[in-house]
Amino acid sequence: MPKDKIFNRKRRLVENFNFGKETSKVFDDMLHRSVPLYDEMQRMIREITAEFAVSGTNVYDLGCSTGNTFLAVEKGLPPDVTLIGVDSSKEMLAQAQAKFSKDRFSRKVKWLCHDLNKGIPVQNASVVIMNLTLQFIRPLYRQRAIASIASGLNEGGCLILIEKVLSPHSTLNRLFIKFYYEFKKRNGYSRLEISQKREALENVLVPYHFDENRELLLQNGFKGCDIFFRWYNFCGILALK
Repeated sequence: MPKDKIFNRKRRLVENFNFGKETSKVFDDMLHRSVPLYDEMQRMIREITAEFAVSGTNVYDLGCSTGNTFLAVEKGLPPDVTLIGVDSSKEMLAQAQAKFSKDRFSRKVKWLCHDLNKGIPVQNASVVIMNLTLQFIRPLYRQRAIASIASGLNEGGCLILIEKVLSPHSTLNRLFIKFYYEFKKRNGYSRLEISQKREALENVLVPYHFDENRELLLQNGFKGCDIFFRWYNFCGILALK
């Protein structure tokens, strides 16, 4: 697994973070070193997906990146469930396709290169997964995105939403961010890498408070939701159609 060294050298100008060629090459390492309890998140997504997936329907991963989540959930699903991965990065999708070609899955898998800011193509879905994805959709388009997901979900289906969230209390917010950066240091990231990546993400990743996400879900087609995972400023929400 190539190691993430994208921000290990001082840059005169830190450009906005993107999911292109440079990032796709090291993204799996980046995930494991930047996302707390990443493997446990994937395990929880797997068991929730297995509970809600229905034969003859689609399971979507919106912002599927290199396909890790589908690798995690695939074996627990009915054989006639179709997996549909959507991502705006051609390079990420190429990595995902390579993984599935290598393992030669017999299940039907589709990959769609699509900008989620331009709408979300969900149809006949029993499960939709957004693992650290909604936060990268511009706030202007998030209501439309959630409404589109709810519209494409069958009754009884679910949305699995994992996001970085803000605390409504400024002191707690600073504390949680401090603990998160300490986590990244323990995983080998330097202060320079943390600082430059934070700057690169500043205008790209826009987190909401949990209550804002909850209202977004309940006002746009979901009948209930609850937290299934929490680690400081990382939050997993399960929403029911």
